[in-house]
Amino acid sequence: MLGSIAQGETTVKGFSNSADCRNTLNAFRKLGIEIEEHSEEELTIHGQGLQGLTCAREIIDVGNSGTTIRLLSGILAAQDFSSTITGDEYLQRRPMRRIILPLRRMGAKISSPDDNHPPLTIVGQKLHPIDYSSPIASAQVKSCILLAGLYAKGRTSVTEPLQSRDHTERMLRYLSAPVEIKGMTISIEGVSKLEARPITIPGDISSASFFIVACLLLKNSEIRIKGVGINPARTGIIDALKKMGGDIEIENLRQICGEPVADLAVKSSSLRATNIGGNLIPRIIDEIPIFALAATQAEGVTEVSDAQELRVKESDRIGNVVSELSNMGALIKEKKDGMVISGKKRLIGSSVNSFADHRMAMTLSIAGLIADGETIINDVGCIDTSFPQFMDTLNRMVE
Repeated sequence: MLGSIAQGETTVKGFSNSADCRNTLNAFRKLGIEIEEHSEEELTIHGQGLQGLTCAREIIDVGNSGTTIRLLSGILAAQDFSSTITGDEYLQRRPMRRIILPLRRMGAKISSPDDNHPPLTIVGQKLHPIDYSSPIASAQVKSCILLAGLYAKGRTSVTEPLQSRDHTERMLRYLSAPVEIKGMTISIEGVSKLEARPITIPGDISSASFFIVACLLLKNSEIRIKGVGINPARTGIIDALKKMGGDIEIENLRQICGEPVADLAVKSSSLRATNIGGNLIPRIIDEIPIFALAATQAEGVTEVSDAQELRVKESDRIGNVVSELSNMGALIKEKKDGMVISGKKRLIGSSVNSFADHRMAMTLSIAGLIADGETIINDVGCIDTSFPQFMDTLNRMVE
């Protein structure tokens, strides 16, 4: 996205060839941006500047990507043309009022059939800056407003109740955008242009978390995962697993394009229960399904609280984690905002459902790896949403 609205060529290394990322590429191609793919992990984006996008000749379909639709809305709100963005049946159930309301306060003209869910129709307008207090800690909401703020003359700020992930702020700073951070408030000044710079993308901690937990739970296991992004806003899963007694070492710490990166050395461990909630939740929100699996094998009772945002992810990840791990014999109970997990319960292979949710499918794959007997997971094609190489990588690890 930033490469497309920057001035000049952006070379990208470490690109993920996942469905979400491909849908983002396709969206910007429809908006007139030339993107060259040199390999699965390298590409060049020929940026046309903040006002260089052109009207798409058709509806922009972003598939299952909540990040794409929410962030792209902030950019399209300031263009001089109209756009319609939609997604698959699961994305069409996800709430968009959380971005519609602040964008309207900035002067955007944005609508949907029920004023909440996709498709979104956006008629580009001249935007003005706002000071927005977000009721939720959401990097997608924050990023949407900051990207719209690039186009508004003056200072736009977002204040969150808790810190959410900050990749957008870091990338904007890397591209020399005037971003200021004071406590929970992030501000950006409108600019006339962004200068393109080469970008190297670290390995994804969310993708790594499945292999970290698999290694911790399987006896006599040891892995090293190289070049993983360990942004403090994303390392809640490492903190929680280490608190449980997980043997995880952070090595070779360095900075790449404004992001902290390291190698992770992991060894089999005996885990003990811990409770998570409060400020930790935004830092572990996407990894709670695999964390819950780890808790089923920990000594004691683990409780997850303050995680009601899981209800409106790609699926209801509270209800679905509880139902499917219970089907495999886990002692796990549902709460409105989380779950209670009694550990040290041997899992039994079963037929389980991913609910077309990539993180559910990968969590259940690791559950099947540690369970007795055969596990059949219905619908693993959804894994392509974020990690198309997952099964091949897992098979190589357990050979």
